[in-house]
Amino acid sequence: MNSTVSSQRQVPASFQRVPRTEYGYNAKQVDQFLQRARVSLENPVAAEKAVTSTDVRSIAFDPVKGGYSAAVVDAALDRLEDAFARRERDELIAASGEDAWLRDIGQLSGILRGRLHRPDGERFRRPSKSKARSYNTSDVDNLCHELIGYLEEDKPLSVDSIRRAVFRPATGADGYEETQVDAFLDRVVELMAAID
Repeated sequence: MNSTVSSQRQVPASFQRVPRTEYGYNAKQVDQFLQRARVSLENPVAAEKAVTSTDVRSIAFDPVKGGYSAAVVDAALDRLEDAFARRERDELIAASGEDAWLRDIGQLSGILRGRLHRPDGERFRRPSKSKARSYNTSDVDNLCHELIGYLEEDKPLSVDSIRRAVFRPATGADGYEETQVDAFLDRVVELMAAID
């Protein structure tokens, strides 16, 4: 067998699948994305389109019956995102120096702190539609207090606890708008991945 052909063949990821009657992630989409990410991580010059930590964090896969277990794939994506974040940090430091990296971290931290220091119940928008799903304000505010402790008092907090944060549901103006909270938490993950 030609070794060049065998080395270029895509090796699918072997993730646990959910039972055929349950929904999981589309295996083909997961394998294709992870193959693209692997090439981008191992040999960025050879990548058709570079993958970034933001791409990994924001990727979504179609649900299919009998697909890959979402929890297992999500855990792998978290590790992959951390690897890209470390490389991006190292590349920034190599190109522009540690001061440039610290400025970027400081700027993002300042933006996040501005929202974190708003009063409880006022950190995020309320949905404009009365029946829209929203997040319980107390749950979100409690997580914000933990983030303040992490950023300002060096209290331990895992980036995975932010990635896996779950809030009780609320309806309409009784809660915070989900999309705004999710976008904020994405930036928190970006910061924590760059620091840790």
